[in-house]
Amino acid sequence: MTAEPAAPTPPDRATPAPAAASGVTELFERARDGDRRALGRLLTYAERGGARADTVAVAAWPLAGTAHVVGITGAPGVGKSTLTDCLARAAGGDGQRVAILAVDPSSPLTGGAILGDRVRMGSAADPDGPFVRSMASRGQSGGLALAAMAAVRLLDATGHNLIIVETVGIGQVEVDIARTADTTIVAVSPGWGDAVQANKAGLLEMADIFVVNKADRAGAADARRDLEYMLDLGHRAGWRPPVTLTVATEGDGADELWKHVLDHRRHVREGSDHADRRSRHAAEEIRRHLRQRVDSLVEDRSGLSGLLAEVTAGRLAPAAAARRLAGELAGAAGASDTARAPEPDSEG
Repeated sequence: MTAEPAAPTPPDRATPAPAAASGVTELFERARDGDRRALGRLLTYAERGGARADTVAVAAWPLAGTAHVVGITGAPGVGKSTLTDCLARAAGGDGQRVAILAVDPSSPLTGGAILGDRVRMGSAADPDGPFVRSMASRGQSGGLALAAMAAVRLLDATGHNLIIVETVGIGQVEVDIARTADTTIVAVSPGWGDAVQANKAGLLEMADIFVVNKADRAGAADARRDLEYMLDLGHRAGWRPPVTLTVATEGDGADELWKHVLDHRRHVREGSDHADRRSRHAAEEIRRHLRQRVDSLVEDRSGLSGLLAEVTAGRLAPAAAARRLAGELAGAAGASDTARAPEPDSEG
């Protein structure tokens, strides 16, 4: 009886061939030398995931960790893209090598995204300006795509010492950036709301710097006063977030904002919790990848047909099914670790 050939390994789970790995290594070296096309291709690999993304991550990991990551968030319409461009120009003028990662919302129906933030970034058209990459959120809550962390590390490893992440801007659930950035800037505009709304949105805990953009409009002083009042009521120890006014379309306030970023970078790096902050970032990335793998497993119903049948028939509660599945996953992971364990030394 002739054995049937084994099914091929899916591309996103295949072990990278040596030729593919060498291709990534070549692209990586070119990107480190300033080749933007090579860097763009590597970012595409990172965003698509799979074996090539893992190869990129392995190449980038030892060289990353020196860049300062600034997250800019806020509700839609406050001018985040223009503010990002404004900050990038100020930092670039101070000798920083800047990269911008702009996360755009994806359509819940088609999954598509316009990726149009760079339209409002004049520096994106400058060949000597910051490197700008747009990325779709792909439905990730919190305003950050899952691949954004991998992209930030890649930009870090290729010599960018300031990375600005402009998030989707979806209001009160936009908190993921505070878990991944070194400095979080929360942008508001005149007429944004009062101090009660600010506390409800969790801005006090998120922000390292507040920006009242479009400060040439009426109500800018009131918005600043509300923020200062909120900080007086409950600012955290060690660092009080400054509140600065900008008119990003004119570049007004850019130098002051950049100074606040430098001050906060100094505060973070000289503080005792710098290592803890990096550790939390790593833990957040592990958590995201683990959640993605679990979500993929659940979406692939072929391996859960028996469990789903029990839940559908009412013989098993969804919570109990989740606990059973978690136990099976933990058992499989333990068996895998045992299989990889080295043989004990027989001498001695």
